[in-house]
Amino acid sequence: MSDAGVPDFIDTNAGNGSDGLPQVGILAQYVKDLSFENPNAPAVFQWQGQPQMDVQVNIGTQGVGQDVHEVVLKVEVEAKGDEGTAFRVELLYAGLFALRNIPEEQLQPFLLAEAPRLIFPFARRIISDTVIDGGFPPLLLDPIDFAGLYMQSAAQQQAGATGGQVGDAGQA
Repeated sequence: MSDAGVPDFIDTNAGNGSDGLPQVGILAQYVKDLSFENPNAPAVFQWQGQPQMDVQVNIGTQGVGQDVHEVVLKVEVEAKGDEGTAFRVELLYAGLFALRNIPEEQLQPFLLAEAPRLIFPFARRIISDTVIDGGFPPLLLDPIDFAGLYMQSAAQQQAGATGGQVGDAGQA
């Protein structure tokens, strides 16, 4: 027993910022850039059939201060029909993350997999609302497995570094 009957296994200093436990916080989320184009209005509203959707998602990260990182999702959607482009929407949606006591080997997986997973639902809603405001039916993007994409990308980078293929175990 140490401090006035507090058991030894309870850290009385925990929570004062001096502990070494990993800590993650979302400081802010925001739209950095939003663009919507409806190049064939008003004719597009007379077109028949469903347009083909091309969806591209990219992730960027950068440090913006001590223990603070910005993660940016870039979502581009282009809807094309036989008659031409129905609409284009581009969104840069970002989150500021405070990360403390995160092991170096876990920093990149968090920034490229977990952080995008946390902010994607908000970006998805903005895309849907923008498309609706442009006069089109709602566009609900499918959920994205950012962890799976990160692991796939890491495996491809490792294969490229070793000169092998993804899944090669290497032979001695």
